[in-house]
Amino acid sequence: MLVELTTARINDMDELLIKNGRIVTWGEPNEILEGKALLIQAGRIAKITDDASLLEQHPDAPVLDAGGQLIMPGNICAHTHFYGAFARGMAIPGKPMKDFPEILERLWWRLDRALSEEDVLFSALVCLVDAIKHGTTTLIDHHASPNFIDGSLDVIAGAVESAGLRAALCYEVTDRNGPDGAKAGIEENIRFMRSLEDRNAELLAGTFGLHASLSLSDETLADCLQATTDIDAGFHIHVAEHEADEYDSLFRYGKRAIDRLFSAGILGPKSIVAHALHVDTVEQNILRETGTWVTHQPRSNMNNAVGAADIESMLRLGIPICLGNDGFSNNMWAEWKSAYLLHKVVHRDPRRADGTDVVRMAIYNNAALADIFFPERSIGTLEVGATADLIFVDYHPPTPLSAGNLPWHIIFGFESSMVTTTMVAGQVLMKDRQLLTLNEQEITSRSRELAAKTWERFEQLSR
Repeated sequence: MLVELTTARINDMDELLIKNGRIVTWGEPNEILEGKALLIQAGRIAKITDDASLLEQHPDAPVLDAGGQLIMPGNICAHTHFYGAFARGMAIPGKPMKDFPEILERLWWRLDRALSEEDVLFSALVCLVDAIKHGTTTLIDHHASPNFIDGSLDVIAGAVESAGLRAALCYEVTDRNGPDGAKAGIEENIRFMRSLEDRNAELLAGTFGLHASLSLSDETLADCLQATTDIDAGFHIHVAEHEADEYDSLFRYGKRAIDRLFSAGILGPKSIVAHALHVDTVEQNILRETGTWVTHQPRSNMNNAVGAADIESMLRLGIPICLGNDGFSNNMWAEWKSAYLLHKVVHRDPRRADGTDVVRMAIYNNAALADIFFPERSIGTLEVGATADLIFVDYHPPTPLSAGNLPWHIIFGFESSMVTTTMVAGQVLMKDRQLLTLNEQEITSRSRELAAKTWERFEQLSR
């Protein structure tokens, strides 16, 4: 006798059978499996086999019917900023900001100083609601709140655990708030990473956050490296998002930004460099030789008018480039579309940034990066033994769909509203577009109240 799954029972089980879906494995090569069912046990995929035989073998297992939808691995975001949630709709006093350094000075470096402890919590919750609804199940966050540093990562971690999502967290160390602020940022990164031994390792991981070369002295970089002596962790830093980062490094230190970070011991196979738009060929080779990860954020790059990273050359070199969103919505398919289109416009060549390049970044490289933080989980693929991080996508195209043409269906056909169900480690976080772990109405109501007060503090800082 089949036990059809109700919302009330949905996470009250150790075993779950998912039937009646087209399974997108995102293996290499990718496959779309027809007529197969998934058995989830203890948060992992235990079996993938014929619908009928799996139902026969496990007649008492609760059943989740996909209703003919696509069953896919959850999306991964390689670089984001939960703390930026309250910037949505914000008016910036004064003349329009003319370049990225001015955007930093007048927007982000004032907003982060305006954030309170509760603001940090609800900024994270807002982004986590957004992630569940968009089917993004693993996120790598980069946080800053200079007036609430100590314990800030615990607040975000608590929100992540409540949501049931998976996240790697860090605090942004910078010299722009003085030596005490830099010291507190270093301590927060180290304290949080050490605390992970007593937290949910299934959902949480840590790295060491740095802002950018232009806001970090040699002394502070050395202090950061020294602090990680007995912790096996890499760094997460913005590099060459704008030419100012390179010019500052050349003027003050006589080295380009990547050369400087290499000399300081910041790069390596567990470190993430966000953006890397204005690096030269030598810097690209250093990134390749050190095995450093690079993240591409096309929507943010267009919004800040900073240019476009040379993703094709870096991919060709073998640099592991991933796809993030830099705090934009957690609709990663929108990031796919932007990556696909941006480079065509920049180069005035429709052959640039092929769909396979986007897949390499968003699927395979993002999954490999997630494995650094959550080893032996096989995140980003649906195969026996992999963690059960998956989504249902209500997509029924008017043209043939195959493993080979799926990237172009995603780029030209998928919309975020098509995600109906989101699962992480076997726990269903959203079913039939109904959130099960977070109360969106309450979160939205309180965040609106908090954002209004944050905006008032922001305007005072602007004066």
